[in-house]
Amino acid sequence: MDSITINPTNVTNLDKDTAEKLFRLIEVYNHHKAKNEGKERYYNGHIPLSEVNLGIALPDGIKGLEIGCEWGGKCVDVLAARSMFDGFVGADGDVVNTVQRIAVANRFIAEYMKACRDELKFGCTFTTLSADPLRGCRIRFHSPQTAAALWSGEEGRIDCGMAIIDARQDESDKLWRPSIINIYTATDIWVLRRPSGTTSWIAERHPQKMGRPLMEPLIWNATSKKPFGRSRIKETVRHLIQGYVRTVANATIGLEFATSPQKYLLGVTDDQYDSLINQKFRQYVGNLIAATSNPETGNNPTFGQLAQGSIEPHVQMLRILSTQFSAATGLPVTDCGVINDANPTSSDAILAQTQTLITLAEQLNASNGDSLKMIAMMAQAIARNATLEELTDEEKDVIPHFKNPAMPSIASTADAATKIASVRQGFASTDVFLEMQGFDQADIRRIKSQEQRARGLELLNELTMDDASTGSPEGDE
Repeated sequence: MDSITINPTNVTNLDKDTAEKLFRLIEVYNHHKAKNEGKERYYNGHIPLSEVNLGIALPDGIKGLEIGCEWGGKCVDVLAARSMFDGFVGADGDVVNTVQRIAVANRFIAEYMKACRDELKFGCTFTTLSADPLRGCRIRFHSPQTAAALWSGEEGRIDCGMAIIDARQDESDKLWRPSIINIYTATDIWVLRRPSGTTSWIAERHPQKMGRPLMEPLIWNATSKKPFGRSRIKETVRHLIQGYVRTVANATIGLEFATSPQKYLLGVTDDQYDSLINQKFRQYVGNLIAATSNPETGNNPTFGQLAQGSIEPHVQMLRILSTQFSAATGLPVTDCGVINDANPTSSDAILAQTQTLITLAEQLNASNGDSLKMIAMMAQAIARNATLEELTDEEKDVIPHFKNPAMPSIASTADAATKIASVRQGFASTDVFLEMQGFDQADIRRIKSQEQRARGLELLNELTMDDASTGSPEGDE
């Protein structure tokens, strides 16, 4: 996506106050664009040697070489995988029908998984809401590569924001540029459209009565100085990734020299020298090198081979880097792909190494839980064309539910469920008990349906037997 080059004062129908906000939003978007692209590169593992070369061991001729590194993706994906959003729950523990319909229509659980990765990758991601006649409320997620916002310290929320809704490839330079941009303020949603083949923009105003922008952020690791959070791929992590790429490149070059060890042959004639130089590869793969004595000196040529270099120092460096990366991200050393003395040798040791990651996942779920609750409340209000104050207590009490970030085995959760059922009456008949036994929602529905069918057949048999036992014998008068 190319930088945004809109002049807000030239947008048709856009009022002055909103134009000023748009100008600031564009500044924020363009300012962070290069940094976000860099984080995306490190997430995908595209780090050229020109970015990591110290100018000592790596020759300039291989600067364009790329060494794949999944550490950037790992530190994001492994934590995001432990934030397992499972839907919204009402105050009585049941699913709230309105929220459930909106969530299903917007594929909310699947979209949350993608948004969580973007949140950890960039530090935040943005959720936008708008009225929709079919869904009740349309919910979309936008990464900082397609959205920007300004923070209100007074309100403790977004003051205003913008999101690129659609883009179009220009015929002149083949670059993708925004064609539809939404601006979210406390009173309106402004839709900016760029007609095809033009550079002019037309604004269309859509008032809303929520009293706050219909834009809610999911924020990771926020501080008072950085209210929109900090990326998991922070500068320290990027330096460690650079060290990994540099070390693997050095090890690759060292392995090339180890594969073709340096040999030497002293005391040869000029003709023998020319023959060896012109046929280097044949001399390398041949198992016999022959040379006559030098007629000028009368001495026989001396053959030798230099000691091969070892890649063990590179392996040791990778172990050091993987340990530092584990400390910086909370990932177990095993996830770094490097065999290390710190690798756990038992299930208890593995659990101990993942404890930091579990704590981070709980922190992520707690932070996102507040945002998801606000999103659910605004979605219900939009579907009813109401304000947040007009929601019922039941609608306000909706809370998001996350699965256990510790990701225990089915055997351990099933054992825990059985022990709970033995001391808590009626627990074995709940859906939670079946979930802890390892059944998903589809299996639980089938189990409940077949149990209900079995009870119906049993009741029907009992009624049939009762009628048979109370009926008069045949022929009785």
